[in-house]
Amino acid sequence: MYKVMIVEDDPMVAMINEQFVNRSQDFSVAYRCSNGADAVAILEEHPVDLVIMDVYMPRQDGIETLKKIREMDIPASVIMVTAANDNKTVEEAIRLGAVDYLIKPFTFDRFLQALEKFRSNKQVLDNDRVLDQKNIDILLGNVSPTRQDQEPKGIQDKTRIKLMDCLAVSGEWLTGEEISERTELSVVTVRKYMNYLVETGEVQGRMNYETGGRPSMLYRVPLK
Repeated sequence: MYKVMIVEDDPMVAMINEQFVNRSQDFSVAYRCSNGADAVAILEEHPVDLVIMDVYMPRQDGIETLKKIREMDIPASVIMVTAANDNKTVEEAIRLGAVDYLIKPFTFDRFLQALEKFRSNKQVLDNDRVLDQKNIDILLGNVSPTRQDQEPKGIQDKTRIKLMDCLAVSGEWLTGEEISERTELSVVTVRKYMNYLVETGEVQGRMNYETGGRPSMLYRVPLK
């Protein structure tokens, strides 16, 4: 079981991250921190396998925390999960060895992809003292996915176009349930296609925390 630390100052986002981790096989949340300084203090005494961390936090932000983790040679991989999408921050995180970088809001499928990337890298490094080119390419992300890997099974142009037309006509943020009602497609189908369309950039998605209950995803076509 891989031990995970979540470093996030927004309690709602931290809860969602923890739920996503706990839905993933072989991963378990061991610690939650609201700032980088507390995270480093815990990591000094209690190592974990993976840190899932925001950038914008009080006391010590995510980039400074990632620097500290590297300077102190703490043996933990790091995935950044943040709203920070400026090129300087992304470049610095990559330079400091972040395994992956997720922009909020993100789907569970994309979150799972980041965990699988960590797992794949970890298995390669743990199992082989000497690496061949194939394993090095896996670590460096040089293995290009096939078209079949990029496009989920069952995605059809007719349904995709129907959903895109619905969003284009509305021009506003819609929930999956609202899209389902307007297109007469099942909620399960809508969610499957929305996850895919958000990943490909054809649709924008964001988390709505103002529901008074469980957060829900909202979708719209990108503004030009």
